[in-house]
Amino acid sequence: MLRVYNSLARELQEFVPIRPGEVRMYVCGMTVYDYCHLGHARMLVAFDMVQRWLRAKGFRVTYVRNITDIDDKIIRRALEEKTTVAELTGRFIRLMHEDLAALGAQEPDHEPRATQYVPQMLDLIGRLQKKGLAYQAQSGDVNFSVRKFPGYGKLSGKSLDELRAGERVEVDATKQDPLDFVLWKRSKPEEPKWPSAWGEGRPGWHIECSAMSCALLGEQFDIHGGGQDLQFPHHENEIAQSEGATGRPLANYWLHNGFLRLDNEKMSKSLGNFFTIRDILKSGVRPEVLRYLLVRSHYRSPINYSAAQLQDAEAALTRLYLTLRNHPPADAPVDWNEAHARRFADAMDDDFGTPEALAAVFDIAREIGRGRVELASQLKALGGVLGFLQRDPSEFLQGNIQGSAGIQFDGSGSLTADFTPPGFDKSVQQLIEQRAEARARKDYAEADRIRTALHNAGVILEDAGGKTTWRRR
Repeated sequence: MLRVYNSLARELQEFVPIRPGEVRMYVCGMTVYDYCHLGHARMLVAFDMVQRWLRAKGFRVTYVRNITDIDDKIIRRALEEKTTVAELTGRFIRLMHEDLAALGAQEPDHEPRATQYVPQMLDLIGRLQKKGLAYQAQSGDVNFSVRKFPGYGKLSGKSLDELRAGERVEVDATKQDPLDFVLWKRSKPEEPKWPSAWGEGRPGWHIECSAMSCALLGEQFDIHGGGQDLQFPHHENEIAQSEGATGRPLANYWLHNGFLRLDNEKMSKSLGNFFTIRDILKSGVRPEVLRYLLVRSHYRSPINYSAAQLQDAEAALTRLYLTLRNHPPADAPVDWNEAHARRFADAMDDDFGTPEALAAVFDIAREIGRGRVELASQLKALGGVLGFLQRDPSEFLQGNIQGSAGIQFDGSGSLTADFTPPGFDKSVQQLIEQRAEARARKDYAEADRIRTALHNAGVILEDAGGKTTWRRR
């Protein structure tokens, strides 16, 4: 039995899909006007993990993750860069896909773009106006009348008087109430525009997701997900406009991932601690290590991103890959009847409890080290459920090292470092052979010098069974 924490109910609930054996899930994706940052990585990897587990349980999953390719920030950035909205968003969509592929995030079943669903948005707005829930203001904008929708605030848990207009909602004197939010914006001359019954304009932010989710998943579906910061106003407004139009619950379960902080501080450009996914990967952090760091914490818990956390994640993955290198696994599916796999499944069924699931994975690694080598295939297969351990162990253990194709000793006995791979593997192997020759002639000082120099260059030698292997430090 799978239990999930439903933000709407504020409790753990048994997950019962609307259609037996099938899960329809919508996740609010990226607004594409800039590079994806670490906070985005946290959300994107969290829901990739969720859909992976649902599929592992045998559900037929329809996973929709949208793209917002029209809004105020996009228009402003396009004007600043003297380019078109289509060119700007197309570029950042390509870059987003590259980042997600690096992090091992599987593609959603559908990735709708807001600009492709304007007719559906207009239809939804028309239905709301007919029900008296939407009105056209003197500004030309069409707004949703919040106080006319009973139950507004049920997701955020606040009364109307406690709530304030959201970050993307500008105060407009023509609104009937400051909490009312825009459904359709009268466009300015330099902005993209579409014809409508209310004049030329463009959609508001919130209406986009309601139209896309309804078109692809139906008026009511199983799971709606996104970052904790979207709970209000975005998801609150989605509920109001969708349920106001259809009279049906939008989603049965609402899932929200926790925030990511950097060295215990909020990520902010003004603080100088704002990092994109590309910044991190270019600095030498390997994508699988970053993914592991993001997944090992419970998806609803905050994550503190720091150099120490990265080092710990790298060490943890290195230990698992060492186990697989020393005990090569056969390719086989997970045996869910095996004790460690049952523990893994129980953890994941408890609101996607990745910390306990990974504890089961490390217990398997310990068992393998004690001689139960038949569990190696189980280790690899369970890692694959979470998107890890699918590379060749030597590639992970030796890859991405700061090495030199022409590695050699200088006059002081240190290694020169002309950090220009490829060729590093061959150079290391040559030094390993030189060390073996030194040991054979009992020149242990020379053998130790080679070992120390390699260690200082980021290479660890491991002697076992009459063979010497190496990995990155």
